Amino acid sequence: MGTIVVTENATLDGVIEQVGDWFAPATGDAGQADILTTLREQMKAEEAQLLGRNTFESFRKYWPAQTGDTTGIRAHLNRVPKYVFSRTLEEPGWENTTVLSGDLADEVRALKARVNGKIGVTGSITLVHGLIAASLVDEYRLFVYPVVVGDGRRLFADATNVSKLELVEAKSYRSGVVLLIYRPAAK
Repeated sequence: MGTIVVTENATLDGVIEQVGDWFAPATGDAGQADILTTLREQMKAEEAQLLGRNTFESFRKYWPAQTGDTTGIRAHLNRVPKYVFSRTLEEPGWENTTVLSGDLADEVRALKARVNGKIGVTGSITLVHGLIAASLVDEYRLFVYPVVVGDGRRLFADATNVSKLELVEAKSYRSGVVLLIYRPAAK
């Protein structure tokens, strides 16, 4: 049975939307090397990626063109089976991609039944909000950046059915970023 693992970059005030320039993706620079090591470990454990249409289209436009990528992200995204949830996208145009267009909860439950392992979700704010509302998230990985931006969409902005989360791990990085890993508490 697959598990849905939501990984988001967030500000101290909970914004996950990339507004302004608060988020700089790990590039392999010395200041980001420790974060990149964690990202590589997480990618290695992923059996699939689930993305919303907007994030998928951004990734599809950017990552395949990164021929000099030393992070491993390009290779991972080209290799891993990708599932994009969209009611408008018909032809994904990226290898190893399947479009899911039915009821979100039904599609994701079926995906979890098909995939034996971690199903990564990143970005995809609208999709993530739907997964939270349907109680389908098994783990939250939050890379919290030491900035406050004030405006922007938040991870739990409209969440009404998220109860207590249990902290599984906390790890700090040289850049001041902190990784917090939570799982829904047993009911």
